[in-house]
Amino acid sequence: MLKTPLCHQIGIDYPIFSAGMGPAAGPELTAAVSNAGGCGVMGGLFLPPPILRQAIHKIRSLTDKPFGVNFVLTLLQPGQIEVCLEEQVPLLVLFWGDPSPYVAAAHRHKTQVFSQVGSVAEAIAAHNAGVDAVIVQGIEAGGHVKSRISLSTIVPAVVEAVPTGPVIAAGGIATGRGVVSALSLGAQGVSMGTRFLCSTEAAVTDAYKERVVSSTAEDTVYTTLFDVGWADAPHRVLRNTAFAEWERAGRPAHGQRPGEGTIVGTVPIAGTMMEVPKYAAIIPLTDFQGDMESVALYAGESCSLVHDIKPAAQIVRDVVQEAEAAIANRCLEQVATMRLKQTAN
Repeated sequence: MLKTPLCHQIGIDYPIFSAGMGPAAGPELTAAVSNAGGCGVMGGLFLPPPILRQAIHKIRSLTDKPFGVNFVLTLLQPGQIEVCLEEQVPLLVLFWGDPSPYVAAAHRHKTQVFSQVGSVAEAIAAHNAGVDAVIVQGIEAGGHVKSRISLSTIVPAVVEAVPTGPVIAAGGIATGRGVVSALSLGAQGVSMGTRFLCSTEAAVTDAYKERVVSSTAEDTVYTTLFDVGWADAPHRVLRNTAFAEWERAGRPAHGQRPGEGTIVGTVPIAGTMMEVPKYAAIIPLTDFQGDMESVALYAGESCSLVHDIKPAAQIVRDVVQEAEAAIANRCLEQVATMRLKQTAN
């Protein structure tokens, strides 16, 4: 069975986490992944404390399994962490900031803290701060990406540097074979974003999901272009018209880009209709109205491996089945090799 010590630590069946992709990862996706035996993670970004509390209650109405809530610390709103602790959320997933101010209070409330990191130094600092696990992100990942290193290099480096702490691999993983590869590098679990973005429960437009499905790794680019609302934060997106126009213009700096300042759409977030400017760090969420070609289309290199849109529970089942088959085949190959050696002797 596909189970690691981290599964026992969290109380889940399979070491598969869905990424907290902001508003795209709502209660429905979170609960679906958890109900399937993984650990769903809701995106807490943009949710004021009262609405965040309602969303947590919604998750609990859909599942009694462990789940997490993700926050980008540089965009954290006052009261968000406190709501999660009051509600005794099983897991906090923190990114893009120092987790140390939150660990002790979380542990007092029986909440585990995972910190997503992009370097060995950041992993060591998070471990020393007392987090319960580190999520190691490779540059292949979609969305905002701190790492400049491939997953195959950074995971074993972090495992070596932090041998007593569970490591979760994130970036470029969308299949069971990817899970097995991550485990062979020393990880105890995986976090998948792009694969779950193309689930029926993900709260983004069908057109966006279909665009990801039809794309390959070569269609993605690591850039800082879509920075309105979150400056100086590199990210991986699909190339779209806005990116092509910017390239043709000679890649001008912020403030000098084609169409900068133009409102290209609207989207409801946390009960409020927001205007979306060109180059916004906002994806085409459900009910987005406007030009999808002018906003961020976050996607990781694993889009090459995503060929359909299906329920999150089916994604978990398929990934687990493929991973277990790959492990079984590897065991059979090892047995066959041993028998050949014995015969030769």
